[in-house]
Amino acid sequence: MKKGGVLNHRLSEVIATMGHTDFLVLADAGLPVPKGVERIDLAVSAGIPALLDVVRAVAGELQVERLIVATELTGRNPALADAIAGLFPGATVDRVPHEDFKALTTKARAVVRTGECTPYANVILVSGVTF
Repeated sequence: MKKGGVLNHRLSEVIATMGHTDFLVLADAGLPVPKGVERIDLAVSAGIPALLDVVRAVAGELQVERLIVATELTGRNPALADAIAGLFPGATVDRVPHEDFKALTTKARAVVRTGECTPYANVILVSGVTF
């Protein structure tokens, strides 16, 4: 049995197989998942799990060099945007319109659906390298 970190077997496997510049989307409950992109559904009920809890868990296991968020998130919920960015010191943060964000999700290795019900509470994690 795995002792800690991300316990969801599929999410753990995706993280372990990511390469440099691969995209992993951590999403609220309403973000559409493009056809052909794997959905890892963690949602249990509204708010459970919260997006930030999932981001924290993934931050402990994935080297991230860049974050992509919707400009609408920073406008409507700057505290959440700042909290997400704070979990990845040194990573750059790109802000794009929500429609552009959704288009970028087509390039993701997976979309992780949380129970988050906050509008625009989504982030694309762009994997980095540890060397």
